Amino acid sequence: MLKIPTVAANVDDLATWSKYKKKMCDYCKGTCCSLPVEVKPVDLVRMGAIDAFELEENMKGIFKRLSKQKIVEHFHAKTTTFTLARMANGDCLYLDSSSRRCSIYEKRPDTCRNHPRIGPRAGYCAFIAKKP
Repeated sequence: MLKIPTVAANVDDLATWSKYKKKMCDYCKGTCCSLPVEVKPVDLVRMGAIDAFELEENMKGIFKRLSKQKIVEHFHAKTTTFTLARMANGDCLYLDSSSRRCSIYEKRPDTCRNHPRIGPRAGYCAFIAKKP
């Protein structure tokens, strides 16, 4: 039986995060989806935001286009890393607000696939339980 943490995490305070257990996701309100999500161009291809042939193009041009479409909000040219845009409440634009589940789960970026194994506090999660 999964023991649900009784104190909600503060996303910005890593000390409040809970040790990750696989079943936590079933009871979580998607708190990790309010963290900034860094993506690489291959993630954008998987997500359907760009086509594979665009990988040969100037990434700054791709950033401008995706920024206008409100898909990304930042681009770091040195690492060719984009940051996905977020909604006004801080949630990832791909998080369904009613179900609190990812709307592109099968196509989600590697950052999301690898969370919480890799992240701000590896092995821990900013778990906040869904209200029953």
